[in-house]
Amino acid sequence: MSARNTALTTLIACRRQGAWSDGALKQNLARDRLDRRDAAFATRLVYGVLQNRMLLDFWLSRFVRGKLTSLEPAVLDILRLAVYQLRFLDRVPASAAVSEAVEQTKKYANARAAGLVNGVLRAMLRDPNAFPTPEDLPTRYSHPAALVELLSESVGSEKLEPLLACHNAIPATCVQVNTCRAETDAVCADLREEGFEAQPHPWLPDCLELSGGSPEDSRAYRGGLIYAQDPAARLAVLAAAPAPGMDVLDCCAAPGGKSFAAAICMENRGALRSCDIHPHKINLIRRGAERLGLSCITAAEADASVPKPEWERRFDLVLADVPCSGLGVIRKKPDIRDKDLSALSALPEIQMKILAAQASHVKPGGVLLYSTCTVLKRENEDVAAAFAASHPAFRLEAFVLPGGISAPEGRCTLLPCDQGTDGFFIAKFRRES
Repeated sequence: MSARNTALTTLIACRRQGAWSDGALKQNLARDRLDRRDAAFATRLVYGVLQNRMLLDFWLSRFVRGKLTSLEPAVLDILRLAVYQLRFLDRVPASAAVSEAVEQTKKYANARAAGLVNGVLRAMLRDPNAFPTPEDLPTRYSHPAALVELLSESVGSEKLEPLLACHNAIPATCVQVNTCRAETDAVCADLREEGFEAQPHPWLPDCLELSGGSPEDSRAYRGGLIYAQDPAARLAVLAAAPAPGMDVLDCCAAPGGKSFAAAICMENRGALRSCDIHPHKINLIRRGAERLGLSCITAAEADASVPKPEWERRFDLVLADVPCSGLGVIRKKPDIRDKDLSALSALPEIQMKILAAQASHVKPGGVLLYSTCTVLKRENEDVAAAFAASHPAFRLEAFVLPGGISAPEGRCTLLPCDQGTDGFFIAKFRRES
């Protein structure tokens, strides 16, 4: 199986089955057993098409007679894949992109459409003005207009276009080093020796930027020396400041990244309960903790929106990384931009319910850390403010993070266009002693 065919079958799966692109791609890469180079190429193609779909359709509509929706869906997938290569990938010969598209049409669609595909792509190659820049931001950056308006309300007009552009960039793969088992320099050297391109993160200690393959294929991963995590998620844990010997609760933990980061900060000393409402995700946490050798973690099923009387005022620190709209990770999950926005309006109520439940678990003098992977104010600042107003025993506490990030008011929003991280919100509350 070629990288282009792996990419195409992934796009088809996403369209037909409503599959999330990251999961479908991972499954197809394993199925087709691509080497590191081809796997990276297939990944770039899938994400490139999904990130730029509206823009690709804008260009195609100028060369396809009639509406694009009249095309066989697989033919449109093939055309998008080819146009992405023609416009964005300088190292891909145009002839290869066109010929592969024609062959894909014969294999995955109606063979009689091969002539149409060939004609459209060659017409685009002959036209020096085939790829104009759309005037409107939604088409230019392939974000539905309603989403652009929603993001603008939260980040402002000045940040809007840089944020949309970042959503269509290829983010670095970041891994955090398990300093309970190894030193960062040694892990970096081992990854390079194995053929990966690894370098220290520009400003986050014990974090590496990795390329040249999946982290899960490395000796360092199998040996429990690294785990994948965006810097923003680790910054949330650093803001909470877990320390050795603490009793910690991570109430919405799956797949476990923040629990792992907290346990490493605790030097694997103390107790950390890592909970999630979904039973099938508990094993993910357990397997991850076992691989990393973090024995202080105990994983269990629990509903974060329901307080447990036996946990009342028990924990030094409660991490509440709550369910959210996920609009801070669009660059990694481009399908999120097509979410039904009307379904998001109920989230602040759920988030408040979780915060209220978890507040009862924090001991006097302890910390409640609220975080989301979205940039919407109604899920971030508004929820934090509402919680503070209804829980006078808790006050926002200032914190300082690596990368020159300062939160004198006890809360901050991270943006891909500012910090180069996922979009993220962090609020730190301290319960009165």
